[in-house]
Amino acid sequence: MDSNPWDQRVRSPGKATPTLELTIVIEDPDTRASLFGTADENLRLLRSSLGVHITARESLIKVSGEAAAVGKAAVVLESLQRRLRNGDGADTRSVEQAIADVTRPDRPEGGMELAVYSAAPVAPRTQGQRSYLETIQKNDLTFCIGPAGTGKTYLAVAVAVSMLKANRIKRVVLVRPAVEAGEKLGYLPGDIQAKVNPYLRPLFDAMGDMMGFEQVKRFMENDVIEVIPLAFMRGRTLNNALIILDEGQNTTVSQMLMFLTRLGTESKMIITGDDSQVDLPRGQASGIVDAAQRLSGIAGVGMVYLQRCDIVRHPLVNAVVQAYADRDEPQARDRSTRRKKG
Repeated sequence: MDSNPWDQRVRSPGKATPTLELTIVIEDPDTRASLFGTADENLRLLRSSLGVHITARESLIKVSGEAAAVGKAAVVLESLQRRLRNGDGADTRSVEQAIADVTRPDRPEGGMELAVYSAAPVAPRTQGQRSYLETIQKNDLTFCIGPAGTGKTYLAVAVAVSMLKANRIKRVVLVRPAVEAGEKLGYLPGDIQAKVNPYLRPLFDAMGDMMGFEQVKRFMENDVIEVIPLAFMRGRTLNNALIILDEGQNTTVSQMLMFLTRLGTESKMIITGDDSQVDLPRGQASGIVDAAQRLSGIAGVGMVYLQRCDIVRHPLVNAVVQAYADRDEPQARDRSTRRKKG
């Protein structure tokens, strides 16, 4: 909590584990009930999960216990206060997620927060995600391949919004191939925007988390943010922009080549995809897999492969991905071999 004074005292009696007592100021007393939860269930969850002692009086929360655990509890309380400050709730689910984030064994160090418009800063929650952001920083073209729930799209959009806010780019272009996930939807009613909106919904959702609806609408009306299907990219050159291609596994080789050659001066490209969820016709090569093999090792091109340990969506997503991976283990080993050769 940037503006909150933390009064802390460290005690190390003999060789015992160092203990810490931390006093945290509640930013807005009106949010006290929401922060604590019904019958103080949020505080009780913190106590039982992290093994700390918590007492609350008026606008102060005192946390004591093993120093590392107290530090994690402070991070969780800070996260909850940010949620309340931004108008989001602090229910049991959000507390459990915040605790899971601080207790992950592969939790990265700080220093990679992305400032966005209408939410708390976005930060990597695993070492793999941190590597992803570092790769984007260092390269003008980044490929990120990994299973569902690893934050491939969300972090890419966060980078775009952060760069837009810092005036490092003039526009954001969000692109997806219009390929159904194993279903033929037929002809959709409405104009072109209505027809492609279902395909582009995940990008809208991520963008909406980071800026208000009216701001997104205003940016789209002024072409600061453009959300378009891949087929409409042909013939364009995009300068001073960050261009994101989502669901890159559903591009053909020729579509990927067309997209890659749209990169203009002072621009970056991020291409995301899950090579285990290709919805192209059987026998059709995936553009992202092909490109990763062709372009690996070229200066300015970054390759990131996120793993199941990087999944930060609902805990069941990890179990689902694991179950399908176990069944398709021979194919998974084959993909791993191709990556190493590439």
